[in-house]
Amino acid sequence: MITTEIIVQLVTGMLGSVGFALMFGLKKQYLIAAALGGLLNWGLYLLGMHLWNTIFFAGLLASAFSALYSEIMARIKKAPATLFFIPSVIPLVPGSALFNTCSNAVMRNWTEAKAYANTTLQYALSIAAGACIIWAIALTIENIKKNIKSN
Repeated sequence: MITTEIIVQLVTGMLGSVGFALMFGLKKQYLIAAALGGLLNWGLYLLGMHLWNTIFFAGLLASAFSALYSEIMARIKKAPATLFFIPSVIPLVPGSALFNTCSNAVMRNWTEAKAYANTTLQYALSIAAGACIIWAIALTIENIKKNIKSN
């Protein structure tokens, strides 16, 4: 069931992606794609959390989607995939967890720092793993196509 909280999270994920894209000078013609990528990314993350209740697998699902989405948009828009991947994956970046890790480490509250570091690491690894899986598949498919054409 879609609640007001979920709608707010989806909209803020979308706005965060657009804000990041604007801050780094993404061309206006790509902003809608960046916004949609952020919204869908966070929606899949929420779905993954509902299904598995674990940050890593939810983040993996969302990150893999973002990598696939960016590859598709790159071909449609004839632009580099990173222009779409980075803004769409922004909602997954663990800013508050990283801040809390560092803050608790500075205060020498090692138990809390360790807990937040664990969360930060799960997000970071899920983003990296999801992207790597999709990009490895995409590269393999491209290499197979090249081999078929050369034969």
